[in-house]
Amino acid sequence: MKKILFAVCAIFLSGVVFAQVDTSKGPALVVSEPAKKPKKKYNLTNRANDHFLLQLGYTNWLDAPDSIQTKGLSRSINAYFMMDFPFKSSQQLSAAVGLGVGSDHVFLDNAFADVKGRTNTMRFNGLDTTIDVKKTKVTTAYAELPVELRYTANPEASDKSFKIAVGVKVGTMLKGGTRSRLTEPTTTSYLLKESSKNYFNTTRIVGTARVGVGHFTVFGTYQFTSLLKAGVGPQLKPFTIGLTFGGL
Repeated sequence: MKKILFAVCAIFLSGVVFAQVDTSKGPALVVSEPAKKPKKKYNLTNRANDHFLLQLGYTNWLDAPDSIQTKGLSRSINAYFMMDFPFKSSQQLSAAVGLGVGSDHVFLDNAFADVKGRTNTMRFNGLDTTIDVKKTKVTTAYAELPVELRYTANPEASDKSFKIAVGVKVGTMLKGGTRSRLTEPTTTSYLLKESSKNYFNTTRIVGTARVGVGHFTVFGTYQFTSLLKAGVGPQLKPFTIGLTFGGL
């Protein structure tokens, strides 16, 4: 029994000795995490970040049947006032919301859009064959609420910085109509203006995107809702590509 107690004590003492030898080599190595780099703070007191947008672009209709042909420089003209709200977590990002007016002007090739027709569907060739249609312009105008998520590389000098924005705008129709140059066999050519929202989808939802540097950005839009109401004509989807001037 004494031999067993002696062996246990010897093992215990040897462990203490080795422990003292290990710790004598120096203090334990402590690994610390690298310090996080503080986020840059920008002075946004007097910044300008596209509070006013003016857009001019080329417009056309997707999903148009072969019987509807466009021509010339169909265009879109838009103007918006927007308020911009930077994110506290990242000042290069911001959200913007605004109000403005968007208008599309699409020219038809030898076709007449009968916006004041009395039929259940909108006719694009409803005139008498003896009447020559020189040109027809279909015009739509909307009051719109645009919303954007924006990124600006240098928020302190956004008028010189790279920027990109994606968003959506919701609009309600203010006016829909046509302006046509017609010629009849017994008369000279004349201008016919007609206005009616009867066939048009008066609410539109449009996806938007912009990218550029400083005051100028290239923009593109695609309308998710159709131009015409369901069942009254082809489900035309307007799209636009153009240039944006941003200021203030």
